[in-house]
Amino acid sequence: MKPGKLNWDDLNELIKENKSVNRSDVRIKNGVGEDCSVIEYGDYECIVSTDPITGADSNIGRLAVHINCNDIASCGVEPVGILVTILAPENTTLAELKEVMREIDEETKKLNVEILGGHTEITKAVNKLIVSCTAIGKGKKGSAVATSGAKDGDDIIVTKNLAMEGTSIAVNDYYEYIKDILSEDEAKEAKKYIDSISVALEGSVAGEFGVNSMHDITEGGVLGALWEMAEASKVGFKVYEEKMPITSVTKKVCSKLNLDPLRFISSGSMLITTKNGEELVKLLKRKGINAALIGNITKSKGILVKNNTECEVEPPERDELFTIEEKINKFCV
Repeated sequence: MKPGKLNWDDLNELIKENKSVNRSDVRIKNGVGEDCSVIEYGDYECIVSTDPITGADSNIGRLAVHINCNDIASCGVEPVGILVTILAPENTTLAELKEVMREIDEETKKLNVEILGGHTEITKAVNKLIVSCTAIGKGKKGSAVATSGAKDGDDIIVTKNLAMEGTSIAVNDYYEYIKDILSEDEAKEAKKYIDSISVALEGSVAGEFGVNSMHDITEGGVLGALWEMAEASKVGFKVYEEKMPITSVTKKVCSKLNLDPLRFISSGSMLITTKNGEELVKLLKRKGINAALIGNITKSKGILVKNNTECEVEPPERDELFTIEEKINKFCV
């Protein structure tokens, strides 16, 4: 099998075949596209999510914190703590482990998230550092927003710029292959995208505003996130390529590496659906968060309008991040 998230059909089959227990106190249950599960505890509910970092070599501690806390934020609630598992190959140094934990500690301080525990192990089972976190959040009973809540007629909003995470990883890990197309300032800009991958603020703002659905845009990019949201909500969507917020630096990097920025890992951008899109965009901008209306939820089918042509969006395959080395060997050598 190829690297990256398992394809939708296989993952859906695995989930459906292994759901023996169905507890009444689990309000939002696991499913393809659902960012978190939500467990009821009296007047409050516990929100949990887990994800590893496997596709990056640099900033893995920072990324591990944010991709997991972003899932909690996509429910519109506050992340409280994380559990950290580090699996490291035999050639790992103590200094490397300390650097990963320094990054994790630094980012959790920014979010007021406590490191609750975890596990660190040197093992022959991996050939590179793997960091996996489980994030835990809390909210008042019934407050958590589900991915599966999108409704026909909703406006679709994305925050910040798409593919920031992918661009940052590409410039950090594959700089030798793309340095000829970026100025020094552009390379610095791309590397700094990592500083903007938290969606905690927009998750909180949107949660208080009142929205129908939120989904953190990670592997598979915005088109993958849209497809997952639509599938979970049993709706469709129509979005416009020209309305997608993408920086000129990301466009340059994707062009050089022959990548589709709409299918490129995009932590730092939140996908939101609501009946009052224009008002939410204005509110987000007042809070210092750029946001754009990119289309609407429809009754069926996922459609991308590109150069005035409607194209049906296919289920997400592996993220463009996992194709970079193949494309470097094919196009950049």
